[in-house]
Amino acid sequence: MRVTTSTLSLTVDDVDASLDFFRTHLGYQVAMAADGFASLTRDDAAADVVLLRRGTEVLPPEQRDQRATGLILALTVTGIEAEEQRLRAAGAPITMPLREEPWGERLFQLTDPNGIVVQFVEWAAPEEPARDEEPEQPALRVISPTEDNVTESPNARMTGLAAPSRGGTELSTWTVAMAAGRTGPEHAVSREQVWTVTAGALDVTCAGRTEKVTAGQTFVLPPDVLRQVHAPQAAEAHVAMRADGVASVPGTEGTRALPWAQ
Repeated sequence: MRVTTSTLSLTVDDVDASLDFFRTHLGYQVAMAADGFASLTRDDAAADVVLLRRGTEVLPPEQRDQRATGLILALTVTGIEAEEQRLRAAGAPITMPLREEPWGERLFQLTDPNGIVVQFVEWAAPEEPARDEEPEQPALRVISPTEDNVTESPNARMTGLAAPSRGGTELSTWTVAMAAGRTGPEHAVSREQVWTVTAGALDVTCAGRTEKVTAGQTFVLPPDVLRQVHAPQAAEAHVAMRADGVASVPGTEGTRALPWAQ
């Protein structure tokens, strides 16, 4: 379901009196009107309002003699002090002056000639808790690859770049170098990976489909899908992933952390 418009229908004795109130004080415009009926709207997020004269046949028989009571039309606004001052100056019937509740709600109310209560609301900004002064962190981190961040496997050489242990917070990046003819194990990773081949070419099998990816091209591996990477020729690639990704291998239990991404 997609809601495109919200409308509040109000049954009143005097449609014209409420119509004048909503136009004069609340900035509503008439979308359409007829005897005993008016449809009002605004250009912002306020709900549309329909005014129906009590006794109108379009209402269910058991509701025709009822009035719109026991409800509040609440409008959340900015600059609530200025709104109250504007309405007071215009002679609007303010029936509850501006007040602030302990939970941070600031509000005032006015009542139209048919007894419809309109409430203006603004929420006070929450106070931020006091924090101990922390040393200013640099806006830029430069990470240089070192031999300490290299992981050798039988099929590839991974050099860790950004990672939580090296100044990153959300992403891990690393480079992969594979000699010609090497094939990585079939596995799945819990997070999406983005690979950019920077030299040579890779044959990438994912969910049973194989694609040849050459230098300058990028491929995306979805999470939790089996994949396997083969180097028909010497190849290098740059990989990016969310830092909390882990790997799983068919036929084995549990998951494995990627050391170069930690």
